[in-house]
Amino acid sequence: MKYVFINIWRVLKRELHMMFARPLYMFASVGVMLLSTFFFLTLMRGGSAEKMPVAVVDLDQTTISRRLIHEMQATPSVDIQLITNSYPEAREAMQQGKVYGIFVIPSDFYCKLVDFKRPKMDFYVTNAYTVGGNTAYKQMLTMVNLTSGAFQREVLRKKGLPDDVIMHRIQPLTIEGHMVANPWGNYSVYLVSTILPGILGLICMMLTIFAIGFELKARTSHAWLRAAGGNYTVAMIGKLIPYTVIYLVLGIGCYVILFRFAGFPVYGSHARLLFGLMLFIFAMEALGITMIGLLPTLRDALSIGALYSMLGFSLSGFTYPQMAMLPPFKALSYMEPLRHYYLIYVNEALMAAPIENSLPYMLALTGFMLASLCVAPRLHRALVYMNYPLK
Repeated sequence: MKYVFINIWRVLKRELHMMFARPLYMFASVGVMLLSTFFFLTLMRGGSAEKMPVAVVDLDQTTISRRLIHEMQATPSVDIQLITNSYPEAREAMQQGKVYGIFVIPSDFYCKLVDFKRPKMDFYVTNAYTVGGNTAYKQMLTMVNLTSGAFQREVLRKKGLPDDVIMHRIQPLTIEGHMVANPWGNYSVYLVSTILPGILGLICMMLTIFAIGFELKARTSHAWLRAAGGNYTVAMIGKLIPYTVIYLVLGIGCYVILFRFAGFPVYGSHARLLFGLMLFIFAMEALGITMIGLLPTLRDALSIGALYSMLGFSLSGFTYPQMAMLPPFKALSYMEPLRHYYLIYVNEALMAAPIENSLPYMLALTGFMLASLCVAPRLHRALVYMNYPLK
């Protein structure tokens, strides 16, 4: 055992020297994670997308249309960039990407309101930008509904009806929405809490592939194995220790920022959620070993690893629900570690579920770690014989 620890230390010192000799390692891990955290936390600091640019085509040019525009501008989700009486001008602004939606007020808007003839409102949104288009459409639709209700209320008031009767006529059914675990409707709670660990997992996999694959490309794997006394396991442990420490520090730091300083809710166990995050990091490292073991060529392993990791953002279910996916993609989603971490996050942070709900997903993440053992003989042969192409 004494010689094992000595060899691990030799490999560790060699790897630390390589890390500090190439700034790429620190930038690709610490730098990328810090930039991603700052970007996503400031992008949705209000909980949802805000101030989506829209254009208004006011063909009515009356006090009621100007009041409608003023009230729309006062909402936090819409920023009116253009007010015009020319639809081609607004359409050109949309085609240039300056606005996400066009709100058209017809020329007979006021007259039809007075005559109770239901004026027709037209919305045009671009779904080339899904979030922007949907947010702009939702806000414009809300404003039209509120305007309709306000006009009906004023008419009924002039007829002498009391306010309680008026509200029953305008809104006969009252809806009470109770949002479980996220009463603020904060999209960051669902998105950022999974996107940032997903980016960390992507970093884990890609750097693991690069750290091992570079030994093959540079033909230095023999020196690596000699430092480990010819022991494959010792060589792998010594090489991965510094990276694992960095990943764990980044993961814990991200956890503290999200759930301590940003105030994201955790209704369940902090310990189990943090343990699930650690398992996710180990699983992504193991998948990096698996990728370079199956494809012991740096270029190929990086390409397949990047594709595999990016698919995890789509298949994990935090943006598009898994239950709505086609059966083949449902099955494929369970091959992504991010899917299992996301379910652990939902159970522990949002639902405060018992450990029995999260345990299967923790075991699944452990299974990803064990999968790397299957490629160990192949990767060991690649390190010894170096018989794979350099590019």
